[in-house]
Amino acid sequence: MIRKITRDELIGMRKTGQQFRLVDVLSAESFVKEHIPQAISLPLADIEKRAEEVLRKDEVIVVYCASFECQASTKAAEKLIALGYQNVLDYKGGLKDYKDAHLPLEGSLHEASSCASCCGCK
Repeated sequence: MIRKITRDELIGMRKTGQQFRLVDVLSAESFVKEHIPQAISLPLADIEKRAEEVLRKDEVIVVYCASFECQASTKAAEKLIALGYQNVLDYKGGLKDYKDAHLPLEGSLHEASSCASCCGCK
């Protein structure tokens, strides 16, 4: 069974300094536009091909996608577990949940010149 975490749990992991790899499983194009700080891009379609290049099997991995309605993070977690990654957590709220809390995001949509007019997160 895949363990799900909340935004508060994700924030708590960061605050306590817990080591983990945050993985955005949306498209590379989506990642360039907008992602949670310190995330890496590993699109769902590329997991089998690239997971070993960017992830270690002994690390805690937190995957996220677009929102509660999006199933990409759950599918990504299933794929990673099938590949032998055992410490996989699914942040189901994803980008939308993080953004709804007015937490800072990175990417071309959030560069200093455009951010004040789009969401004011900086």
